[in-house]
Order: sequence, then structure tokens, then C-alpha cells
Amino acid sequence: MAQSSAVCDFGWKAPQFNLPSTEGIDVNLKNASGNNGTLIMFICNHCPYVVGALDDIVYEASALQKIGVNVLAICSNDAEEYPQDSFENMKKFGMDYSFTFPYLHDADQSVAKLFNAECTPDFFGFNSNLELQYRGRINNSRENPTVLKRDLFEAMSMIAETGAGPKEQLPSIGCSIKWKSK
Repeated sequence: MAQSSAVCDFGWKAPQFNLPSTEGIDVNLKNASGNNGTLIMFICNHCPYVVGALDDIVYEASALQKIGVNVLAICSNDAEEYPQDSFENMKKFGMDYSFTFPYLHDADQSVAKLFNAECTPDFFGFNSNLELQYRGRINNSRENPTVLKRDLFEAMSMIAETGAGPKEQLPSIGCSIKWKSK
């Protein structure tokens, strides 16, 4: 069953975190934020919504990095119940899809909880002050458009230029985060 992301809580400050990356280095928000903004996306390896959008995710991440927006991806799913989302499988997944951004493992799900992440993919677009300005979809490709609307890229470009995101945003839709049972 599809899950939608929440609406943007404009100005909400990104919480600090430190997570291991598939590249073997720990990444924290303080050192990984971009000069013109930061995109943090919650994804996973097995979600059909993520897999269906991976080409767009990789393309848009590269385009955003070129305008000074840093990009981070976090997998927070319960890897015991969903072994496809294990750290070892994350390493392979990132290599298979040529990620140009750090892919981080949130094994205890604490970062997903800090962000109130709800689905995969779930996009959080922050300005240079790490204030939330976008929480929406990547694009309108699921609607079979004749003209592609690059919601995420356009919003992050606006944020990079002005520090503020668009007031009208459509939520991302995907699989729910796979939370660990208590």
C-alpha cells in the first residue's frame, strides 16, 4: 500500500546525525551540507517506487550537485525483516546504480525518526541554513505526462538561488519505512 510524505514544515531545522556510508566513511550533516542547499532522501533497495525512480534520482542528484546542492541518501529499513536492505546489499546497490552521493545506513532507525521520514522515497530539501524548504515528489513521471515537470530539481534550484522553496508542493509517494518491531 502506498504511503505519502507529509507536507513541508517550512523552516524546520535539520537535525545533526552521523551515519556510516557504503564507501566506508562516516558522514555527518555538518560536514556534508552543500553551499547552496542539501537534499536528504530516504530510499531503500527493494521498494518498487524507489527502483522505478532510480534513473531520475541519480540524474537529478547529479544535476543538483552541479549547482552546489549536496545530496545524501539514507536507508533506514529493518534489514532483519528486509534483507535486501542490508548494509552489504546497499553497497552493491549504490555501485550498480552509480550513485554520485553518499548512501548512508541508519541501522537503528534513529535518523528516520528524527526526520519523521514516512516513505521511500521521501525527499527533504534544505537551504544553506539547513532549514526545510521542500518535502515533495521528484517529478510527475508516474502520471505519464507529455511534458516532464522536474518538481525536485526546480524546487532545489529555487532554494539554491533564494533560500526559499515553492509554497505549492505535491507529496512524494512510496512504500512505508519498514520499522523494526519493538
